[in-house]
Amino acid sequence: MERTDVLIVGAGPAGIGVGLALQKLGVQFHILERYGVGASFRRWPKETRFITPSFTANAFGLPDLNAITPDTSPAYSLGKERLSGPDYARYLKALVGHYHLPVLSKTGVQRVEVLPEGFRVESSRGVLETRFLIWATGEFQFPHRPFRLGLHYGQVRSWAGLAGKRFVVVGGYESGLDAACNLAALGKEVWVFDPEAPWERASGEPSLDLSPYTHERLARALSTRRIHLVKAGVEAIRREGQGYRLYLSQGELRISSAPILATGFEGGFAPVRELFHWEGATPLLKEESDESTRTPGLFLVGPKVNHRGTAFCFIYKFRARFPVVAQAIAERLGVDPGPLEVYRKRGMWADDLAACCTSRCAC
Repeated sequence: MERTDVLIVGAGPAGIGVGLALQKLGVQFHILERYGVGASFRRWPKETRFITPSFTANAFGLPDLNAITPDTSPAYSLGKERLSGPDYARYLKALVGHYHLPVLSKTGVQRVEVLPEGFRVESSRGVLETRFLIWATGEFQFPHRPFRLGLHYGQVRSWAGLAGKRFVVVGGYESGLDAACNLAALGKEVWVFDPEAPWERASGEPSLDLSPYTHERLARALSTRRIHLVKAGVEAIRREGQGYRLYLSQGELRISSAPILATGFEGGFAPVRELFHWEGATPLLKEESDESTRTPGLFLVGPKVNHRGTAFCFIYKFRARFPVVAQAIAERLGVDPGPLEVYRKRGMWADDLAACCTSRCAC
């Protein structure tokens, strides 16, 4: 049986990022990864690009939006502004190699048991014990499927590989409009259904609004008249012969191609679901540490972190909570958290939630 101070589950940007913060403190940790570093990004559709641009502004105290440590930049490493999934996976793999991070690949977690002080983790590598557990499993490999039929966005490897001339996309937020724009660029006709019509929303909060990049692409796609945006919900999907019938909140529609489900993603919480309190689909966390309100010593990092109604769903958001988690662990281990101050100096430390989570753009 192996024992360590910290176990991190997941080797995506959240797991690697918080691991790099702990490394600055000299804390002993291991990162468990079932499929390989950056596996979720390697599964992105070929045409998908980051909605947040990468730029080398680090020297001016403005870290690359997609960097997970203050002193690196995917734009510098890759020479690209709009990154693909495989691009970002290469960046993550480079970080693991450069900083010699202790990643245990092909190590899935089946069960987590709470001990009087720490956790026992049953994994495909064997039983591991740790004082602190950080859950960083991300979202992409856990698609949300409200319908049994349909092709989920996360299952698509390339939009060019889908046969058919007419498509329906269920969901009109980022992934739904990415699917629609890529299909329209291939000459397909696309109907996008969403009862909330995200394409009309302008709250000033990036977690709710479409990105400027998506608005720009959508405007070009709409000019082709191949995309139809419909403010209506899809209530059911049935097979009908060789095609599908969609039952809408306003009528019905028949289509021959499998509907594209852009219905979002869940987190891989199965082994630890009962160790969090929940508010709907949101795990409840202590604001000062991102620690479970139910289980001391269990922390969450990544896009499922949510405070004050604001989702930390982008890398530039959830990376600012890495030093918060690392500092909480350092204090309990009696380790000086001083080396983390570089995150604050570079604007990568969001510990004042009243300031960082409630502001809106004036114009």
